[in-house]
Amino acid sequence: MLSHTLKYAYYPGCVAQGACRELHQSTVALTKALGIELIELKKAACCGSGTFKEDSQLLEDTVNARNISLAEELSLPLLTHCSTCQGVIGHVDERLKECQKTNPDYVGQVNTLLEKEGCLPYRGTTEVKHLLYALAKDYGLEEIQRRVSRKLTGLKCAAFYGCYLLRAKKSMLDDDPFQPETMENVFLAVGATPIYYRGRTQCCGWPLASYATTQSFKMAGMHIQEALETGADCMVTPCPLCHLNLDSRQPEVEKVIGHKLGLPVLHLPQLIALAIGISPKELGLGRHIVSTKPVLEKLGL
Repeated sequence: MLSHTLKYAYYPGCVAQGACRELHQSTVALTKALGIELIELKKAACCGSGTFKEDSQLLEDTVNARNISLAEELSLPLLTHCSTCQGVIGHVDERLKECQKTNPDYVGQVNTLLEKEGCLPYRGTTEVKHLLYALAKDYGLEEIQRRVSRKLTGLKCAAFYGCYLLRAKKSMLDDDPFQPETMENVFLAVGATPIYYRGRTQCCGWPLASYATTQSFKMAGMHIQEALETGADCMVTPCPLCHLNLDSRQPEVEKVIGHKLGLPVLHLPQLIALAIGISPKELGLGRHIVSTKPVLEKLGL
């Protein structure tokens, strides 16, 4: 058993408080059940999803330096359950830590802007972690396995990592960005069967959705179809933006590609929480666009 309580400064992000409220709901339920303490950063701002830097790198760095400084004020790691947020905020943290050594004037410029707005300066004293890392590395797969009360035996899960999670300069997962295994190892820990397919580390198409919708939906459809063809009962993703394109827009994707898909897409904490005995209702599994009933029926729920 863990010898100490894990504690994080929780950055829920925008999507988990809006279109994917079940992600916030299931994250809180899971961490509470596991004894992980979250202190929500209610003053945090949107990370920008990588769009701020299109106008100004300084803007992206300053906004997210403020987000990081809120966690630094608590002397806690910043925890997010969105791989896009992890990618953006994590890259800012890496860049500013490097600038502390190579370009301190730039960090000073960022901090001057923060101080003008009454914000604490960025110090570079904490880490940015995704929930997947916190569970697999900090909490530990063996401890997760010990907590399983409802093994997900027979459930075939296709991981969808998304763009950002494996592409930080220094991946906290210590995983191969081209052949990752962390999510698949989580599946094994809860008794599920990992399904491997080509698209699991590729883009879901979300970044294209606003200006190249057809191409975006074709990308999503290709990944979903590949997962189905390899026998998946569901997809599992650590990113709410991926979830939006793969689940919320799956009916639109079906129209673009011309055939039915119907593959449930679960958030990572929902899958783990099912295995430790949390009810589907408490995890918001009724909020999905693609029904999760086939998954629950396979598990006898």
